[in-house]
Amino acid sequence: MPSGTRYDHLGRTPWHRWWRPVLGTVIVAAAYLLISVVVITIGAVVAQIAGVPVVMSEQRLFGDPVFELAVALLSITLVLPVVFGVAWLQRRRPGTLSSVGGRLRWKWLLMCSGVALVAMILGQVAMMLTFGLSGEGLEGMFGWVGWERFLPALVVVLLLVPFQAAAEEYMFRGWLLQAFGTFFTTPWPGIVIGAAAFTLLHAYTDWGILDVFGFGVLMGWLAVRTGGLEAPIALHVLNNVVSFLPAAASGDLGEALKQGAVPWQSVTGTVVQLAVFAVGVLIIAQKRAIPTLSR
Repeated sequence: MPSGTRYDHLGRTPWHRWWRPVLGTVIVAAAYLLISVVVITIGAVVAQIAGVPVVMSEQRLFGDPVFELAVALLSITLVLPVVFGVAWLQRRRPGTLSSVGGRLRWKWLLMCSGVALVAMILGQVAMMLTFGLSGEGLEGMFGWVGWERFLPALVVVLLLVPFQAAAEEYMFRGWLLQAFGTFFTTPWPGIVIGAAAFTLLHAYTDWGILDVFGFGVLMGWLAVRTGGLEAPIALHVLNNVVSFLPAAASGDLGEALKQGAVPWQSVTGTVVQLAVFAVGVLIIAQKRAIPTLSR
């Protein structure tokens, strides 16, 4: 790849043709739908054999929330090899989807994870304070169902969430952002459309739509500003772990899987978290001279 190239322009190889990013996007979208159908179908067969109730309603697919979570995470995770594969359509290495360095910068990812942890804690504090000040209780948000029920969910989350979150980042802040980058000088069409597609992937309503869309926009912007997906992956992984594990611990994993409406008080926590994360990441990136252009 040419030196001095911004992250969203890494798809502008000497072999670029207008149809390559278009075809790649169609392949990724079709693969996502096909893999989802296949994984859910196989999941239904396995559920029948294992004695897990198969519900297949609008709200739930299976009677066991841990089993449903595993199926849902796998249906997204398995798209990741396809995303890496379509990079070859532009005759470039899959590593260019990771960063301007042509690979995932693990040390930088670890730094971003530390910032994400601090931002998450401050965001949770802000959310709880907002709930308290608004007179809303926090009943049902904390609880303990015991290790026997919690341990299977813990294993599923720790094993699959990092890959599921990374897969979504590679789809929406990696491939899609760079696909639009082959046509536009500014990264904003790719950032906004990628965030909109990311929001449509979820089933949130009301304030939840704003919450997810805002997250997507900021992650796209940070990918460009930091030259890679390390910061988005770090926050996305931590967010999903925090979304699932407390719900599993309190026995409400089934409710967490439904998504749906999000109370406005939760958005205050998101605003604090995203603000702290963005500022912290940019400060550290500047001090550590994290490359934002290819070399």
